[in-house]
Amino acid sequence: MHMDDLILVSVDDHVIEPANMFEEFMPAKYLDRAPKLVSDEVGEKWVFGEGETRNVGLNAVAGRVPEEYGLEPTNFDEIRIGCFDVDERVRDMDANGVLGSLNFPSMARFCGQFFASRAAQDPDLALAVLQAYNDWHIDAWCGSYPERFIPCSIPPIWDPALMAAEIHRTAAKGSHCVSFSMNPHALGLPSLHGDHWDPFWQACDETDTVVTLHIGSGGLEVQTSPDAPMNVRITCSGINIYPTAADLVWSPIFQKFKNVKVALAEGGIGWIPYFLERVDYTYEHHKAWTRPNLGGKLPSEIFRERIITCFIVDKFGLGNLDAMNEDMVAWECDYPHSDTTWPLSPEVVSDSVAGLTDQQIDKITHANAMRLFSYDPFATRPRELCTVGALRKEAAGRDVSPVSFGMKEHKVTTLGEFVSAAKRQG
Repeated sequence: MHMDDLILVSVDDHVIEPANMFEEFMPAKYLDRAPKLVSDEVGEKWVFGEGETRNVGLNAVAGRVPEEYGLEPTNFDEIRIGCFDVDERVRDMDANGVLGSLNFPSMARFCGQFFASRAAQDPDLALAVLQAYNDWHIDAWCGSYPERFIPCSIPPIWDPALMAAEIHRTAAKGSHCVSFSMNPHALGLPSLHGDHWDPFWQACDETDTVVTLHIGSGGLEVQTSPDAPMNVRITCSGINIYPTAADLVWSPIFQKFKNVKVALAEGGIGWIPYFLERVDYTYEHHKAWTRPNLGGKLPSEIFRERIITCFIVDKFGLGNLDAMNEDMVAWECDYPHSDTTWPLSPEVVSDSVAGLTDQQIDKITHANAMRLFSYDPFATRPRELCTVGALRKEAAGRDVSPVSFGMKEHKVTTLGEFVSAAKRQG
């Protein structure tokens, strides 16, 4: 397959929320208490009650010279406009040859923890803010270009009954994806192994809503030592999802809820063949005393049938695709995070899929994502206008060259400093 004939749908990108996002969607009686973007001596930050959060540098470095990557906070005038302006985002997608995109939250955090922080003090306000966020995301961000975006809601994690109701509400608005925690226990919530979350899982089962678990959504990740360089954490980032895969396979979720599918966002796929071998060995070797209830299936079968795996760059994984379920693998761009392949995603993907059949390439670049996430851009946009070549032709002249916003002195360079910074942001 020629690179220009690829159709690319990314199931993992991110939005930096604009300052005015709540104005249209927040009920009037709560508007004065909605999260607000303010400035202090450090820079811009979102404030919600007593909680606050800043945009971490690595979350929005697309288009920035690599020497200026870092974990220090950044302001809106220091990041590419496509990070927070939907019109500019689509133009950046065109320049990158990307047809469709699923966007995870930033300020709200992956499963709405920022809003949940106010639930104990004012549950009605917390729910109103969360629903306003989902309405903005579905109606304004994705709704501006419905053929270009896959909606992804966030849940009110403080109450499973409310979570179920919000799943049904957002599904009725066209969203069939929700971002949840890869390890809720690490957030001080019940684990995946009990029945606490059953109303949520049931709602997802009934609405064909994919539950997507992004790395970093379950507390802090691998930290070998406080003085380890950031390269340690970055190297280990994808493998953090391995324990979540084990949690899911051995949990009762897939036995209780027969239609639920879970996506492991930004976890890569190269580790999957070993995981499948190990999980089946564990079953056969230890089932006599651990007595798992897997409905008569091997754990590897459950994984292949119910877990969607996602990759940015993973040549080894694609080279071992025959050990996985190729109908459950999807591609990610990760715009505007530091691992993104923007603006050269077609070149990177084309190189990575060498050796795969055209049918396999179609599956992992767009067809699986479209089927699994209930996304059909071809309903309104002719297929011939969805290819890399067609999109880049529309973006002719778009400037994608790296820009310097002025070198900053990086103060966060080790795992210990990162942990301290993360704790300061809650």
